Amino acid sequence: MAPRKTERLLNLTIALLVSRRFVGREQIRDAVEGYAGLTDLAFQRTFERDKDELRALGIPVETGHNDVFFDDEPGYRIRRSDFELPPIELTRDERVVLGLAAEVFRDATLAKSTQTAIAKLRAAGVEPEPGRMGVVTAVSAAEPGFAAMWDACLSRTAVRFDYREAGERRTLEPWRMLSRRGSWYVIGRDRDKDAPRMFKLSRIRSDVEPVGEPMAYAPPAAAEIDRLSESLELRATGERVATLAVRGEAAPTLRRRGRPVEPASALPEGFSAYAVPYDRIDELAGEVRSSAAGVLVLDPPELRRAVIAGLESVASRTLGEEVG
Repeated sequence: MAPRKTERLLNLTIALLVSRRFVGREQIRDAVEGYAGLTDLAFQRTFERDKDELRALGIPVETGHNDVFFDDEPGYRIRRSDFELPPIELTRDERVVLGLAAEVFRDATLAKSTQTAIAKLRAAGVEPEPGRMGVVTAVSAAEPGFAAMWDACLSRTAVRFDYREAGERRTLEPWRMLSRRGSWYVIGRDRDKDAPRMFKLSRIRSDVEPVGEPMAYAPPAAAEIDRLSESLELRATGERVATLAVRGEAAPTLRRRGRPVEPASALPEGFSAYAVPYDRIDELAGEVRSSAAGVLVLDPPELRRAVIAGLESVASRTLGEEVG
């Protein structure tokens, strides 16, 4: 995607996100860098195309009116509740790491674009809501092929790349970019498999090369992409996954790392099931044991055995100390 278009989409997202009210077309035209100098027809076409691209990326652009009694000009906004992640519980150490990461990945170029958009909004008579400014955090995407894949998603251009260490050559019609647990993924139709697939960008071993012309295919509806993303996510991460039943608000770290799933059988009252990825079974067993009766292991059986063995070892040592 061309730098000017990237900046325009970013500024449009900021303009619609930070306003308390619906923002009218003319205010958007005055505030967003990239619309100035366009004829009325060119602005209308460009703005409609930009809205469609934001929605295709999963950004919920809402249309509505500020006056409920009069049919005023429709405006646009992005609800903070639809755009933000839900509240996240962090330990002190996790907050320290997150703060360091924010400093490392801050991008001065995007930060400048943010400031420019805010200034133009104020000049157009739209006062940003201060509490919303924390939502817009500019980060650099250093994953291999990020820019080329982003451009391909927006222009609907198929791409070709080598994947994994073995250098599997894949041809993909990309639909959407996704961020999961600190890594970037792309979901689309794998032409070689003739099926939906999700790929982790860090496993791309070559340049991402465009194949064919833009607008060569139509992605599925957003709801269908959401459904496919959920079903393909665990396969794309390449991680082992445990199914845990967690009581209420217990084990916040495990709940945050996992995702809610439907259990295969009924759970005790107050418990919910989560699919939790892990690398080492002994480490996850230790986390489960530290949560005491707040977590039950549903799957895999070897994790359940590791948890039980650890609890029996602690009980044996405790009894031995009491006898001694």
